[in-house]
Amino acid sequence: MNHSNQEQTETSAMKTGPKKTTDALQPNHWGAYVNADIRLPANQAGSLSGLTFAVKDVFNIQGETSGAGNPDWLRTHDPATSTAPALLTLLENGAILEGSTQTDELMYSLNGENAHYGTPTNPLASDRIPGGSSSGSAVAAAAGLVDFAIGTDTGGSVRIPSSYCGLYGFRPTHGAVSTEGVIPLAHSFDTVGWMSQDVTILRNVGNALLKKKLLLKENGSEITTELDTKPFTQFFIATEAWELPEAEDCSLLLSTLHGIEGWQPEGYQCINLTEPGESLADWSAAFRVLQGLEIAHEHSDWLTKERPTFGPGIAERFEWACSLEKSASEAEVKLRARVRRNLVDLLGEEGLLAIPTAPGPAPLLGLKGPEAEAYRAKTMQLSCIAGLSGLPQVTVPVHRLDGLPLGLSFIGGTNTDLRLLHWTAKQFAEEVCR
Repeated sequence: MNHSNQEQTETSAMKTGPKKTTDALQPNHWGAYVNADIRLPANQAGSLSGLTFAVKDVFNIQGETSGAGNPDWLRTHDPATSTAPALLTLLENGAILEGSTQTDELMYSLNGENAHYGTPTNPLASDRIPGGSSSGSAVAAAAGLVDFAIGTDTGGSVRIPSSYCGLYGFRPTHGAVSTEGVIPLAHSFDTVGWMSQDVTILRNVGNALLKKKLLLKENGSEITTELDTKPFTQFFIATEAWELPEAEDCSLLLSTLHGIEGWQPEGYQCINLTEPGESLADWSAAFRVLQGLEIAHEHSDWLTKERPTFGPGIAERFEWACSLEKSASEAEVKLRARVRRNLVDLLGEEGLLAIPTAPGPAPLLGLKGPEAEAYRAKTMQLSCIAGLSGLPQVTVPVHRLDGLPLGLSFIGGTNTDLRLLHWTAKQFAEEVCR
């Protein structure tokens, strides 16, 4: 596969919002691709016929080697002998795969800045990061190079780049979409997610990927789709989460929320997710430890054997993960179980929880030091909610007056994925937040 470091081209044409781009405008495809020449035709006609998609460079594609954003990983792994089932499902529903996309090294970042292959250009803000680790997928979708893009989301890697690039993005219930044939990061948090400029396409992709997971009636037939089109009736705001964005961004997101059916101030309940004396920072810390333990278990042998070269920040994260002692994680395991139980009970089948997707717009390129760490910490406090609970989350774009996108998220109960996607499409098909 071609992993050349593509030069980045800046343009201000996209800052007012996403639109279709052409190769004449961006001959390097915005730096989104690892290999733009990979193409798999649809296997048959279906609900996604005519739609094109790109895929993060961590999915098996028969005959190709996934590089996971790192040259040493690419060098030490063989071409795939089969294509990941999630991709086959899309092809079986009529979609056409066009290109594999850049990712942060071994998916262990939320920035999208890759020291080896460069940083894909955020089409809505070329001086800001695209977000990671599904950075290339987000950029390909935001630039209109494809109709939708596939990524993975462990700690926010679909939701955050979707927010930064002004996309609709979806992280499903953990385990709802097969991760077979996908390079793992932390198995109990890993999910296959997707993003698009078009909320209807987002829903239709979900219909394709999730339909095989529908529950069956006692007579063996699938539950009717009426269950997936029922409106939600209970609405919650997580108070702690709304304290993280800047005041002006928070006001804009709340104003957007209040314009959605059922989300007027008298229609929702403000709640504290955390226990007294606890904070979302504690949740994020627990998530980080549990994820780190799984990462070390998954990759420590390869790290020891190959001694790969990592870019800034990535090496330190892997070193920290490999220093963790599983025996010392009892408190984090208990916290995760409690968070999951409480959120599942709170939301049930009827509830939605609204939070900001990220604490603000995409940070500037090259941001380092305490300011960068503080922003990352806030981001993880928001993204760990669905991560710890295993619940589905959709993010929708909200654009500031300066054109920078923000993300507004809704978290649903376990396996309410199709219902959440249908609700989102119904509410936002008219682009009420643009």
